[in-house]
Amino acid sequence: MAELAAQGKSPEILFWVGCAGSFDARAIKVTKAFVKILNAANIDFAILGQEERCTGDPARRAGNEFLFQMSAMMNIETLNQYKFKRIVTTCPHCFNTFKNEYPALGGDFKVVHHSEYLQELIADGKIRITGDGEVKGKKITYHDSCYIGRGNDIYEAPREVLNALNNDIVEMKRCKSNGLCCGAGGAQMFKEDEPGDKRINTERAEEILDTGAEVVAANCPFCITMLEDGIKEKDAQDKVTILDLAEIIADSMDNV
Repeated sequence: MAELAAQGKSPEILFWVGCAGSFDARAIKVTKAFVKILNAANIDFAILGQEERCTGDPARRAGNEFLFQMSAMMNIETLNQYKFKRIVTTCPHCFNTFKNEYPALGGDFKVVHHSEYLQELIADGKIRITGDGEVKGKKITYHDSCYIGRGNDIYEAPREVLNALNNDIVEMKRCKSNGLCCGAGGAQMFKEDEPGDKRINTERAEEILDTGAEVVAANCPFCITMLEDGIKEKDAQDKVTILDLAEIIADSMDNV
């Protein structure tokens, strides 16, 4: 963004990479897949790079309101320096924070989650799906992340993305508004387990296996981590693959 601004240019899209997408080895694969899609669709986009910092979501969920507001105000100040049409993020937590929490602090930005943006690109014909790739012919189930599903009522866009593949799509017992959390939300990702009989991601893994699906489509870096751990606990990693929507589409598209 800084380089473009110095040239007097402003991109259509600011891709907010996020902490996981920048530093987590698994989530970095999602970041690269999404960038591949943006490039294939000839989208004019940029990132903040070193100027990007955490949105503050984990801090607020863990109860550190001061740290959240400090992070948020710094981000808002940085973003207000630049011109762009929309923010696109691959993380539901970042998306929810921008959409529903930054406005109270003066940060009014148009933000879209990549599950919606992918649906836009497919509907507009900017990317074409070939039906080939790793998921070809495989049964797919979709996991509704909390902040995209119940938090922001986005249920159909990610399913429309999957429908473009012409695969067999099956729903889990608990889905859409009744979807089950992966177990990472509310900053649970960063703390030790509380006493209980079963981990949430173990129960979700059991629901995945009950569908007979070979691929789980996800849209959140936390969900991917938790679901992969749950599947490994069930010793089913050779039967089930957890993939982000961006990874599935990047692998199944005909570059245009």
